[in-house]
Order: sequence, then C-alpha cells, then structure tokens
Amino acid sequence: MNTKKIDLLNIALILISLLVAIKLPFELFLFSYAILGPLHYLTEINWLKERNYFVKSNKKWIYFFILFPFILAIYPIYKFLDLGLTNALDDLLKLVNRNTNALLLIGFFLAVGLIFVSKAKHLFLVLFLAIITAITLTFYIPKSLFLVGLFLPTLIHVYLFTFLFIVFGALKAKSSYGYLLGFVMLCIPFIIWLIPIDATSYNLNQSAIDTYIESNMMGVNSKIAEFLNQIQNGKFYALSEVGLKIQIFIGFAYTYHYLNWFSKTSVIGWKKAISKQKGILILAIWMLSVALYIYDYKTGLVALFFLSFLHVFLEFPLNALTIKEVFSIKNYKKN
Repeated sequence: MNTKKIDLLNIALILISLLVAIKLPFELFLFSYAILGPLHYLTEINWLKERNYFVKSNKKWIYFFILFPFILAIYPIYKFLDLGLTNALDDLLKLVNRNTNALLLIGFFLAVGLIFVSKAKHLFLVLFLAIITAITLTFYIPKSLFLVGLFLPTLIHVYLFTFLFIVFGALKAKSSYGYLLGFVMLCIPFIIWLIPIDATSYNLNQSAIDTYIESNMMGVNSKIAEFLNQIQNGKFYALSEVGLKIQIFIGFAYTYHYLNWFSKTSVIGWKKAISKQKGILILAIWMLSVALYIYDYKTGLVALFFLSFLHVFLEFPLNALTIKEVFSIKNYKKN
C-alpha cells in the first residue's frame, strides 16, 4: 500500500475505533488491551531492537530501559502471589512501587540524553540530573510527578506520541493526506466532548466495569475528570455522561494506537524484521498472553506488566527523537 492509501485507511480506522468506543467504551478497552496489546508489544520490541532502539551510540545504556520495568514488575507479582517476605523486603518493594513515577521520568530524561549526547561522561551527567529532578519532584512537587507517572505510560504514550508519529510521517512524506489524518486525530477529543451522550441508555456490563477497575486504569479516568473540573462533590462518577465520555476517549486512544501500528507494516517495515523463528516465538507468546487474559484478566495484567512497561521504556528514545524531528525547523523549511 502506498502512503496515500495507508493514510486513508487510518482515517477509517480512527472513525471505526471511535464508533465502537462510543458503543462499548469499557469492553473495547479491555478487548484491545488484552488481544491487540501483547502482539503490539512483541512486534514493536523486536522492531526497535532491529533499529538499534534509535540510539546511534552507547547502546549499552538501553539496559537501563530493561532494568527499570523489571524493577517495577517485582511488586505487582509479589502482591499478586501474596508472598510472605520479611518486613524489610516488604517495605523496600513498597518504596519502589511508590516511586514508579520517578523511574518513568528518569527513563524519559535518559532517552532524551541518548538522542542529543554521545559521550559516556555526558550521559552520566544526564542520568544524575534526571535522578535529582525526579527526587526534587517527589519531595517538592509530588502531584506533578504523580501526573507524569500516570499519563506518560498511558494516554501520553497511546495518544500524544501516536499523534506526533503521524505528524512526523506527514512532514517526512509531505503528504496532504497525512496532515488530514493528523487533523482528524487531533479533533477526536473535541468530537467526543461535543457529542451528546445519554448515560441512562447504556446497558453496561458490570463484569467489564469491575475488570476495568482491577486494571487500575480508573485512576486515569478520575484525574482527567479532575483536570476538566468535572468532579462532583469530591467524587468521580465513571458512569455519568462525563465519565463515559472520558472512557470513550480512553477506549478509542488505546484501540487506534494498536491499529495504527498494525496498519503501517509497509511504511515502518516492522514485519520485515521478523524472521520465521522469531515469528513463531512471537505468535506463541502472544497466544499464551491472550489465554492468560481469558483465564483471568488480573492474572494477564500481572503476567504482562513487565512486557507492557518494557515496550514503553524502550520506545522512549524514539519518542524523544520524534519530538525533536517534529519541532525541527529543518522540517518546515523543506515544506
């Protein structure tokens, strides 16, 4: 498929994702996260590896992006298995879990450093400054750090970075359809906000809502509502008109994020990076992941926690590079 057809396909995928999200806001998110999510993680991680994680030098620093999600995954597994550890180890794991946001911020700053500097001593300075910044935010501006940790691996990752990838692709290809795609993507939150939603007309699946709460995503919903000044009497009502609109956006953002990845095989070339052996391994892991989610959604969440965060961390250098390129003056001069 050429660029024009892919852009038109993606406009269609945006509209389809939006329509299904309006109809099944909670169910769509749970389906996409469990079925499309793991396959996205596996194929993107393999592609990033083949592209050297978009780091030109000092690739050994990428091990930090493997170490951080590994550390973060220990506590959910420990809590899920209800392991009996000493008080000291229990306190240590809880401390690490409370500082998830700090590790995310450190990881992103380090990714920026890997894009702009190459000497090891400069990267150590970047890492030091990232740690100091995270510690400062933890003690002096904890709310800001909490929001970064909440939105960076969720909506910033699936919506904002996807939008920036689209813009970067349009700038690179000088595609009018690419600009149209970006415009449609940008309009979706406003469309969702403006369309009339009758909360009483929704026949919501209680099991889906309970499962969504178990996914710990409800915190994202409530913080968006707080940002929009839509908290009523100090409480967030997920099944209100505003609550449903927020969930529609989340369901849409995650679903289209995955579909955008799978639709751009010929442009990005991630399929070419998969050998027959890797393809069999990816398919096997994906099928096992889906089976875990079907067996018990919470089990699937815990089992895939490391993989989910791993792909977020490993994508940070690409995110930093995309931001740099999108806002580069050179791009606009070429246009």
